Amino acid sequence: MDGMKKVSTDGAPAAIGPYSQAIVCEGWIHVSGQIALDPRSGRFEEGSTADQTHAVLRNLSAILEAAGGGLDTVVRTTVYLIDMGTFSEMNEVYREHFGDHRPARSTVGVAALPKGAVVEIDALARLKG
Repeated sequence: MDGMKKVSTDGAPAAIGPYSQAIVCEGWIHVSGQIALDPRSGRFEEGSTADQTHAVLRNLSAILEAAGGGLDTVVRTTVYLIDMGTFSEMNEVYREHFGDHRPARSTVGVAALPKGAVVEIDALARLKG
């Protein structure tokens, strides 16, 4: 992994497959898709789309901070929803976490997500400084 650094933090759930929480390469943080897993227990946090989106964004934030970034350095996200009818619910929570920062974003409707999740979010961010 010449020039690449794996990111791993106990502040977010361990990867549930053969991937890293994030990779830092040439000033960019590539964060793997996050679902609503509790970082301490590893258990899936069931709940509404809003509840799961809060958990996902807490996990995403913890990984970004461990990598040397933050939600304010996110350039792009992709949101995966199993029910596009819950878009506004997800969007309200997303707005709450990102505040006035408005990264580019795509939202994709999917048939299923790991562990029965209703939302998953991945991100591309810059290192701070």
